[in-house]
Amino acid sequence: MGKFENVILCTDLDGTLLRGDGTVSAENIAAIELFKREGGIFTFVTGRMPFFTADTYHALHPNAPIGCINGGGLYDFVRQEYIWTCAMSDEAIELVEYIDREVPDVGIQVNTFYTTYFCKESCAMELFRRITGAPHIICKYTQIQEPIAKILFGCVTEADMLAVEKKLRMHPLLERFGFVRSGDMWYEVLPKGIGKGTAITKLVQYLRTDASKTVAIGDHDNDISMFKTAKIGIAVSNASPVARQAADCITVSNEEHAIAKVIYDLEYGRISF
Repeated sequence: MGKFENVILCTDLDGTLLRGDGTVSAENIAAIELFKREGGIFTFVTGRMPFFTADTYHALHPNAPIGCINGGGLYDFVRQEYIWTCAMSDEAIELVEYIDREVPDVGIQVNTFYTTYFCKESCAMELFRRITGAPHIICKYTQIQEPIAKILFGCVTEADMLAVEKKLRMHPLLERFGFVRSGDMWYEVLPKGIGKGTAITKLVQYLRTDASKTVAIGDHDNDISMFKTAKIGIAVSNASPVARQAADCITVSNEEHAIAKVIYDLEYGRISF
């Protein structure tokens, strides 16, 4: 039996596993390979669509399906297909129209399970494409016919971010959807009850394994549901104040090989279940 037998390690990507330049350190790669060789189950759970994570997947070769869309899907790269998804109701477009009207400078992106549509341009949307490599597919949100996986609003200023949050919380559809801030410039609308923690729950069910040996690592508010679902929730030291407060413990930053640090802390008993 390996040192990490049946331990499930789930990490966020941006700001956690990935360094500021979007790369994975050699130290993290080596530690992840050790973790898998010793019986561990490694994967990542991200707000991104699976197609924008292919480079990271091929660098790390997770030995389990990945969580994507902030918990709205599980994707199997080996089979090149989703094994579970949760779509939004059509009422979500009402929220998009409302924010488009109430916060004029907001960028708008609508994600189906196979395509990311840029519905209203902004500097935030341009930055998103640079970070993810997403193609610039333009479509009016009222014209999208596919099931919607999530909606992303992008704001350049903190004032606009706060305005989006305030307006969403005032809308009568609030109770039918979930809302989460996923970065300094991003605010997302998701199906009700969906979060990154959902992906961990669905993964444990899919693998038919033990939830009591799960570890989640993250850096932002949208990682908090992972912290609450996993047995151990760990924030990197560069995490948002809210994420740091919600975590069970804090490790080093994403620039200091945080995943490797957690793996070695598990190996030597500095972190234990």
